[in-house]
Amino acid sequence: MNNSNAENQLLRAALDASTCGIIVTDNQLPDNPIIYCNQAFVKLSGYQREEVIGRNCRFLQGSEREQASRAAIRAAVDSGEAVTVEIRNYRKNGQFFWNELYISPIRDESGNVTHFVGVQNDVTRRKNAEEDLIHERELVEGKVAERTAQLRESEEYLDSIVQTIRQGLLVLDSGYRVISANDFFLKTFKVEKRETEGKSLYELGNGQWNITRLKELLERILPTNNPVLDFEVEHDFPHIGRKLMLLNAHRVELEGTYKDRILLAIEDITEVRAAENRKDDFLSVSSHELKTPLTTIKGYHQALKKYLPLDTQPKIRTIVEKTGKQIARLDSIITSLLEMSRIQNGIFTVNKESLDLNLLVSEVADELRPNHPNHEIQVVGKVRRNVLGDDSQLAQVLTNLIVNAIKYSPDSKAVSVHLSEVSEYAKIAVTDYGIGISADDQKRVFDRFYRANDIQRKFPGMGIGLYICQQIVSHHGGTLWVDSEPGRGSTFSLTLPVESREVGND
Repeated sequence: MNNSNAENQLLRAALDASTCGIIVTDNQLPDNPIIYCNQAFVKLSGYQREEVIGRNCRFLQGSEREQASRAAIRAAVDSGEAVTVEIRNYRKNGQFFWNELYISPIRDESGNVTHFVGVQNDVTRRKNAEEDLIHERELVEGKVAERTAQLRESEEYLDSIVQTIRQGLLVLDSGYRVISANDFFLKTFKVEKRETEGKSLYELGNGQWNITRLKELLERILPTNNPVLDFEVEHDFPHIGRKLMLLNAHRVELEGTYKDRILLAIEDITEVRAAENRKDDFLSVSSHELKTPLTTIKGYHQALKKYLPLDTQPKIRTIVEKTGKQIARLDSIITSLLEMSRIQNGIFTVNKESLDLNLLVSEVADELRPNHPNHEIQVVGKVRRNVLGDDSQLAQVLTNLIVNAIKYSPDSKAVSVHLSEVSEYAKIAVTDYGIGISADDQKRVFDRFYRANDIQRKFPGMGIGLYICQQIVSHHGGTLWVDSEPGRGSTFSLTLPVESREVGND
């Protein structure tokens, strides 16, 4: 037994030492989820291990699901054969790269495919070189060089673009000195060109941009061709007072005159953030103020139901019942707003205890079935180990996901809840066969108050349920994501860390 553990540890260390990205998927579980990835894969993809475990490899292709290589992969998986493909993938930061992927099946003693091993290498440079050669053969080099040079050397053309942008924009050289500043920057900060151009970025004003973290981003991250996005600076600026500024920086990768120049866009978001805070404060105060009268209304409604005469007309009883449903709906909305307020204010707490997810999922499904008789809630699979979590919060997440699955699949009766154990995580996947979610909406579906236009017109809601669900799962050390295609339904999956002991064992 000790030899086996030592061999397993040695094998894992060997895999982690490999310079190739390596993943292992479980062919015995639905959707062939990833159960292992080595450190080279984490570095290659930009995703942390907990963000990868439990997901199908297709998420690396982003919205490019129709690549020809995908068909080759599906055919190999279906037939249990090895295959080598080149496929377009995207890192977590959205950066594109070409992936040379070798997939090989692992079979048990009976010859059945139990797992697949995927070995991955970044071949972007080679692919780019190949495409450059093809491009050079197809185009006349003289015309391309002439037109490209004209475009790059056109200071007037570049300046017209810079001046049109309704944000403060600085052009920096490789030493972070200001080459030019657009009129919007000069007007915003109430300065003149002589106070700005030729100066180091870190010397402007009263040193408002001389920030250690910003320096690190500009001097270490930006040179790797990764942009600096949404960096916030709050400062007492000369002439304009205390402001909150949002910075975005990109490095120009052209050759010649503009090589290694940096475009720094600066946006004043002081009023936008203040408006958001006022909105949050309003919702928080309103929710608290509404809770008290609503509690009184609920009490009166319960008393009304209790003291209704036996010979009350059916129509009146129906009105009372419908009133109770609307009171419950309003109570749910106010509760969600209060939870969101606690999350935003950093006072959201999780009371963790050892939980049997099998029992929790079963109880939630049993509670929902009587209220949704037109849909069949199917619970499939189980987990062997408990998770450490807040039962009421996790029940809230499951309820929200299942109710959403029912709500957005009016023409389909089946809703599936699948439990499985993937590596050291428990995975729950809620699948419907309804309207689905577009690729653009999937990027924002967990944002506060986000509602797609077509969904907003057809289905009521506030757009905070999935935001709260994601926050709850995140506070439990898990991950929540969606996999969907318009017209083909959606699957919302979440993973939670499991405890070491198995369910039912002391």
